[in-house]
Amino acid sequence: MTMILEGVEDRPFIPTEYVVRLARTPWERAGYHALRHEVFCTEQHVFADDDRDAIDATSIPIIAACCMAGMPDRIVGAVRIHEAEPGVWRGSRLAVHEDHRRLGRIGAELIRMAVSTAHGLGARRFLAQVQEQNVLFFRRLHWKSLGALTLHGLPHHDMQADLSRYPAHGLDQTWLLRPQPRNRQVA
Repeated sequence: MTMILEGVEDRPFIPTEYVVRLARTPWERAGYHALRHEVFCTEQHVFADDDRDAIDATSIPIIAACCMAGMPDRIVGAVRIHEAEPGVWRGSRLAVHEDHRRLGRIGAELIRMAVSTAHGLGARRFLAQVQEQNVLFFRRLHWKSLGALTLHGLPHHDMQADLSRYPAHGLDQTWLLRPQPRNRQVA
């Protein structure tokens, strides 16, 4: 028996569970770099061929992966942190796969993991250079702008996190569950 579903959208599968953690396996690191390339080179054209730089040699990569049956399956978010000088940490290359941006919480959870991890490693200040279109998002997450600047030919803001809102921790991963739509009852 064949069943035709009319009016059903053709949409990608969006998982209900994500893990956010320090990238620790070769496939996680490969997915981390592939996502950064997709977002910063292919999609945004910030970099021509590769977004890697000298900071990658000393940075701590953090990923968000969607899960299938409780196991990480695909890298859909990335950020890196590094200690720029004693006590001053920076985050950079925050990226979320286009199909997963509507959730809205993946970027926020990556930021929380990045800042709280750095805080646990001794950060007294945490800074990031944020693309102008994302400044309001960061302000909602308790960041303040230290001023506007141009980076890679694009408007950015140098921003600082309020560390009192990001408790220090030594966790290497956290979980994020996507809210499920409520079933509507038809009368």
